[in-house]
Amino acid sequence: AELPPWAPGPAQAAALLEEAADLLVLHRDFAAAVERCEAGCDSLGTGTGPSPGHGHESFAEVKCSLCVVGIQALAEMNRWREVLSWVLQYYHVPEHLPPKVLELCILLYSKVREPQVMLEVGSSWLGAQANQRLPEFDSLLELYLAQVLLPLGRFEGAEELVRGCAAFDSERQLQFLGTIGESRCRWARREEETRSAAEEQQDPATETLLGMLSQKLLTMLTLLRRTLRSMSNHFYLLPYKKMLLATFLLYLVVVRLDPASPTSLPFIYKLVQLFRQAWAAVLSPVHRPPIRD
Repeated sequence: AELPPWAPGPAQAAALLEEAADLLVLHRDFAAAVERCEAGCDSLGTGTGPSPGHGHESFAEVKCSLCVVGIQALAEMNRWREVLSWVLQYYHVPEHLPPKVLELCILLYSKVREPQVMLEVGSSWLGAQANQRLPEFDSLLELYLAQVLLPLGRFEGAEELVRGCAAFDSERQLQFLGTIGESRCRWARREEETRSAAEEQQDPATETLLGMLSQKLLTMLTLLRRTLRSMSNHFYLLPYKKMLLATFLLYLVVVRLDPASPTSLPFIYKLVQLFRQAWAAVLSPVHRPPIRD
């Protein structure tokens, strides 16, 4: 239905809050709930005074509640990416976010595994001196560490944040620093386990290639052993020509695993030339100097 022309003011904002909550919970009309929340925040403007006719309820409380309902409605529509910018259009800077709104944003972006969205916002809020005096500060700092900094591995930033917090005494600082240290150790163990698993995991193609090379090497060693055994048993029976030929073949097998490969052709050609030269030397007569009386 078309929104009626509500008059601006805190009373109207409280009525819009009630209507938005009904739309969210009872009717599950999330888009309409967001519209009511936006109208309520716009009607409040930047005021901070008490709301007439609503007891001790303040502008800030009504505005915070409107944003909480709006955040939930946006999340229900899977529009969580818009949440932070939507909230900041009413609070302008992160330091002015109410603790409840900041908590809800941290939990939301942590749940969707996008904690880095809250890095700067959370750091700005926690670094503000006025916020450090709030009773919710300790729980929000702990939440920010557990859901944002530590899951992202920002251990140095976490330690700096804790040490620079004037609201903590030495005992409280040591407690937080101990939590950070434990998280750092767990992070290091996970990285080591991941690295070990990656080293153990081999590509199927690499395994196949290694298997082929291993089989070829085994065949080569078997042939080498048989050749050496044969040479040791019958060396004295071999003429020099056969011994040289056997040496050439053995050298070829040992040096080149795959003589048929195109890359081995130049090498084999040179080896053949050396063999021919050696063979020519064997066939040529041996000239000895004449023996003098």
